[in-house]
Amino acid sequence: LQLEESGGGLVQPGGSLRLSCTESEFDMAYYTVGWFHQAPGKEREGVSCISARGDSTFLTESAKGRFTISRDNTEDMIYLQMDALQAEDTGVYYCAATLSIVCSPLATEIEVTDYDYWGQGTQVTVSS
Repeated sequence: LQLEESGGGLVQPGGSLRLSCTESEFDMAYYTVGWFHQAPGKEREGVSCISARGDSTFLTESAKGRFTISRDNTEDMIYLQMDALQAEDTGVYYCAATLSIVCSPLATEIEVTDYDYWGQGTQVTVSS
């Protein structure tokens, strides 16, 4: 898989962005997909995941109430709607895919090591 993210940019605090993730050659419909955030100078951390059929999702505590993950398997697109953005949300956002795990709403975290295929990332900057 070659994943590609888009939708990043500069936004003021409190603003919104919708990130997109796509793969042009293969069918993403069988893959669990996650979104990850890497703040400047910090390790990459999981933000959200969605099951292959889109019927199960997980959001970390910092994302709950502000971010929404969704997917359209007819278009091979996965989205991360980010609202009420804060300065701490600044960083590079990556989408990643795996066949190794399912995305459970009962999860406590999203592990980078569970994901096998990664995009190049899209920069999000939240600043006034």
